[in-house]
Amino acid sequence: MSYCVNCGVELHGSAKTCPLCNTPVYNPNEVKKEEQPTPYPQEKGQVEKVKRKDLGILLSTVVLATAITCGLLNAYVFTGPLWSLAVIGVCAVLWVIMIPVVIYTNLSIYISLLFDGAAAAGYLYMLAFMIGRDGWFFGLGLPIVVLVTVIAEVVTFAVKKLPKSFLTESLYLITAVAVLCVGLEVLIDRYIGDGIALSWSAVVLTVCVIVDIALITILSLRRLRNAVRKRLHF
Repeated sequence: MSYCVNCGVELHGSAKTCPLCNTPVYNPNEVKKEEQPTPYPQEKGQVEKVKRKDLGILLSTVVLATAITCGLLNAYVFTGPLWSLAVIGVCAVLWVIMIPVVIYTNLSIYISLLFDGAAAAGYLYMLAFMIGRDGWFFGLGLPIVVLVTVIAEVVTFAVKKLPKSFLTESLYLITAVAVLCVGLEVLIDRYIGDGIALSWSAVVLTVCVIVDIALITILSLRRLRNAVRKRLHF
């Protein structure tokens, strides 16, 4: 039972206004619900996405500032050995790696890999110049960088241009591991001068050849290939 707040007359439960003085009838419970603020905003705020160009400028600035700061410290504070070359070389390598990611995304992956190899070679040369001995760089460091760069280029080409699946990519990768291990041991033996004789790389090569033969067999047999894909869920 309710009454008019103005004249006190008894009101019917469905009345919207008082029949005597026409005062609007309000339900106190509904008023409280209307006045209660919502726990979450009605409109979601949107934050502007950071552009890759801006991120590239930020990262480039940080890398450049680090290199310049270390160079100045080496020149005027911690004088003596050229330790700053190691830091500057790392900064240069990081910046080269950032180019295709945040600075120039349209750069060909083949050119990007060449830049990465050149940056790694430059860093190793800085280390050789810093310690005053460059024989290991030309005899071992540079050939290893060239070997890794060539293998990376070949694997990238195979993945992008040849038939692509989990099995074929595994075949390319395992073959690359075998070639890399054999190449590393040959370069190390040649640099040491003890004669080229495969030892640990021969074990890796044997395992990789067995796995490659198994993968080639699976790829050549359609029913076996489909069965492997279903069981491995790819």
